[in-house]
Amino acid sequence: MTRVIDKWNLPKAGPGMRIGLLGGSFDPPHAGHAHISEEALNRFGLDRVWWLVSPRNPLKAKEPAPLEKRLEESRKLLTHPKIEATDIEARIGTRYTANTLEALMSLYPQVTFVWLMGADNLASFHTWDRWTWIMENMRIGILARPGQRISARTSVAANRYDRFRLPGRDARLLTQLALPAWCFVNVPMVKLSSTQIRARGDWGVD
Repeated sequence: MTRVIDKWNLPKAGPGMRIGLLGGSFDPPHAGHAHISEEALNRFGLDRVWWLVSPRNPLKAKEPAPLEKRLEESRKLLTHPKIEATDIEARIGTRYTANTLEALMSLYPQVTFVWLMGADNLASFHTWDRWTWIMENMRIGILARPGQRISARTSVAANRYDRFRLPGRDARLLTQLALPAWCFVNVPMVKLSSTQIRARGDWGVD
């Protein structure tokens, strides 16, 4: 698989590494994304966080800004040496999260991945393609965002997999647990969203 990783110019990762994956359109990227990434590093004891800047979001009808623009702005925003913005999905040709994770698990068999989500995504997680596969094959770290704690905790996914939830106080144990395993942590929140930035005209992309 090393040959494939080199061919596609994918990020390098050593055996035993614990890597958080934060997927999304990042249209645009903002301080809130960086904030929850840094919180995830600390709370879950991760070695790296990779942003998976998607070519487009299958659940959104409107096309995002060009991938190159979103990737460039993401890299400008990030200052933490352990957080990296990538275009992995475009390089390996996957569209849905489950397919991306399946490919990464094959490409990096000695890496422990943690799928990272804001609490708002957990609330609608049951609408994702192959969402139960993701829950059962990937450790998941949920980070609270403004106004979404109650809807996330009472969501279809949270209820169905409640017995596999790790208490937030034990979040650093997440990468050591057998699957399925997920953890919900409350973090200091940044009240900022890509939707708000686009609405006020600060993104500057048609």
